[in-house]
Amino acid sequence: MSLFVLGINHQTASIVLREKVAFCLDAVVDAHRSLLTQNGVKEAVIISTCNRCEIYCNLTSNDHEEVLRWLSKFHQVDDIELSKSLYIYQNDLAIQHLFRVACGLNSLILGEPQILGQIKQAFATANQVKSIGKVLNKWFQYAFSVAKKVRTDTQIGANAVSVAFAAVCLAKQIFSDLSRSRVLLIGAGETIELVGKYLVEHNVPNITIANRTLLRATNLVERFNAKAISLEEIPNHLVFADIIISSTASPLPIIGKGMVESALKLRRNQPMLFIDIAVPRDIECQVSALNDIYLYTVDDLYGIIEDNKQARQAAAIEAEQIIETCVVDFIEWMESLNAVESIKTYRNKCEEIRNEELLRALNALNQGGSPEKILNALAFKLTNKLIHHPSKALSQLGKLGADHELQSLRNALGLKN
Repeated sequence: MSLFVLGINHQTASIVLREKVAFCLDAVVDAHRSLLTQNGVKEAVIISTCNRCEIYCNLTSNDHEEVLRWLSKFHQVDDIELSKSLYIYQNDLAIQHLFRVACGLNSLILGEPQILGQIKQAFATANQVKSIGKVLNKWFQYAFSVAKKVRTDTQIGANAVSVAFAAVCLAKQIFSDLSRSRVLLIGAGETIELVGKYLVEHNVPNITIANRTLLRATNLVERFNAKAISLEEIPNHLVFADIIISSTASPLPIIGKGMVESALKLRRNQPMLFIDIAVPRDIECQVSALNDIYLYTVDDLYGIIEDNKQARQAAAIEAEQIIETCVVDFIEWMESLNAVESIKTYRNKCEEIRNEELLRALNALNQGGSPEKILNALAFKLTNKLIHHPSKALSQLGKLGADHELQSLRNALGLKN
């Protein structure tokens, strides 16, 4: 048993590479099933968000190359290119990494809570396709508990911020009075929901929500006093939008350069702000070449996010201390699994010896042998076979002068000093 995490994130890879290896919702279930067919993969969870793509797995060996090759092949990405941006952690470092990610310590915005919900969703998906066993179930459940403890015992979540909050802050910098701005939100997921919440707090009265499923968008309409439209209606409504914030799971861009050019002509070149916080991107990068257009992606939000980090550093230090303790606790649980397996193996071996000698004794009795002699022989042979390996280990440690190991073995065998 060996725990691994392989991944890329906003710190190690560009948005271009992150787009290449992102798992869309339609593919992630099949991806789990495909991954489980690879040699050595016992359990696996795939986490794919705007800022990261990570594979958590329980392998039968210390060789992760099979998973790396699978990831490259699945997305048709050159493995050398991928390796340059890839981080790989094993066992205790892998455990620590998941705990840090769940607590928001590895996020673009330090301490943001949104990632925990994304991890829980990834866990639920993996559980649905039965790619989670005893070890990964315990690992992720433990991570959820650690995240809750950090939220409760530190101020890491004070004045909560997220990519959504950073997007609204950016909009406020460009349009100082958001109450006069008309906003088009594309998507109806958790990120857009947070964006809508922050926009309402900034007194934005005119919000339109475009989504593939109108029912989901309608659920947000009442909360934000907004209007719902379908994705197909975007070209007709784009002309009325000053600010466009998009976050969908679409594998292809939703807004192209030509669509924006048409809207600009009708707007008589009034400026438009596009904030694309989706990976893969919802808005073609060529849109940024147009005059009177401001286009930002998740990577461009980094400067805003930096301003929020300083206030959370002290809480992050406290969180790291909690995580360090929890890593030790989880490792002890893993080691107990090894002990349980060893005990089981040892017990099975002893029972095998017992059954073998008992069968031999019963056969001798059936043939009319002396019960006393047979019982003495049974006790002698059983004792010799059971003490053979411990006696050999004691002898070898004595010859090597390994006093500490010898004493540990004596204690384990219940021998008095």
